[in-house]
Amino acid sequence: MSTSPTEAAPPLRLAVVGAGVIGQHHARVAAQHPDLALVALVDAVPAAAVALADEITATGVQRPLTATTIREAVDAVAIDIVAICSPSGMHVDLATAAIAAGKHVLIEKPLDTTIPRARKLAALAASARDRGLVVSVVSQHRFDPASVAVARAAHSGGFGTLTSGVASVAWYRSQGYYDSGDWRGTWALDGGGAVMNQGVHTVDLLVWTLGRPVEVSARTGRLAHERIEVEDTAVATVLFDGGALAVVHCTTAAYPGLSARYQVHGTRGSAIVDDDRLAFFHMAPDDAALVSASTTSGAQAVAGATDQRAEVVPPEHVVGGPSEPDAFLHGHARQYDDLVDAIRDGREPGVTVEAALLSLATVRALYVSATLGVPVRVDDVLSGRYDDVEPMVGPGPGSVLA
Repeated sequence: MSTSPTEAAPPLRLAVVGAGVIGQHHARVAAQHPDLALVALVDAVPAAAVALADEITATGVQRPLTATTIREAVDAVAIDIVAICSPSGMHVDLATAAIAAGKHVLIEKPLDTTIPRARKLAALAASARDRGLVVSVVSQHRFDPASVAVARAAHSGGFGTLTSGVASVAWYRSQGYYDSGDWRGTWALDGGGAVMNQGVHTVDLLVWTLGRPVEVSARTGRLAHERIEVEDTAVATVLFDGGALAVVHCTTAAYPGLSARYQVHGTRGSAIVDDDRLAFFHMAPDDAALVSASTTSGAQAVAGATDQRAEVVPPEHVVGGPSEPDAFLHGHARQYDDLVDAIRDGREPGVTVEAALLSLATVRALYVSATLGVPVRVDDVLSGRYDDVEPMVGPGPGSVLA
């Protein structure tokens, strides 16, 4: 979260669209952010917006306007940014309305549940950019200090040639969790299962760190749940354009539920992030260490290689360190810091729609590969080749594995 507002610039005025759980979170973040002023809450159900306005006002900030549409809100109050926190299937229409009104836009993840609609959002973002508007997609974990440190090392060559990675989300969801809402566990409304719903953030971090994914080979299963359409377990291999290979593992059938973690390996270093905190970090301090390693065998080629994580991030971002106060709020606040700076500096945001589309296409490639039983190129997903494929758990009829 910003430590102080930019002195010469007034706060940017924010409208939050959607007063559900994630919209409530955005409103709470905005109410505490020194560079934002929450001026409007928009929801098709008036009572939901009013209840959230009551809550926010009770914290001591000025009461935001409540409205049922973006048009109603922009006609009533000056707005700089529209945060879209609605169900994913409504993102295109709401983003269109916000951009047409000349507003900067932040879209909650996932970008969408389908590639055709996400492709349409990418075209909207490109047109908005030409008009001087910033459009970004929430991927708040890209701003976690641990992940920033790992990505910086990977992108700068600190880890040498990137060779491999692992993204693993081993969580548990009961049957009751899926039974609690008609939309849960459906392709149409949930967009997928353990990968799309629970693992998308970790997959995104792996894509951000290792580079552009080229091809995905996957298998999925529904092994521990009934009355759901989607997978509760998935495993995939991903080839990246630099040659790195990665494994993606996502499940909601890992009782009692463990962590979400990813790891990155290269010829000069490795790192592990576990539940958003740095669990391991090491870069070769010099070439002499590499020469020594070349004559050593065994699991650890470098005797006494130090874990450098405490030197890389503050203690609250290290596994085993003290907890960060209000960590959940700070995650989104850090992304709002980036959005505010992008708007004021006239630059691209840290997470563009194109980047979000690439991560979504990687997940879609996983589902298509599992359905058809063949490796799937991510560029073919982006181009629309597989738009008509209906995803299934396990190989579908007519697949090479059926």
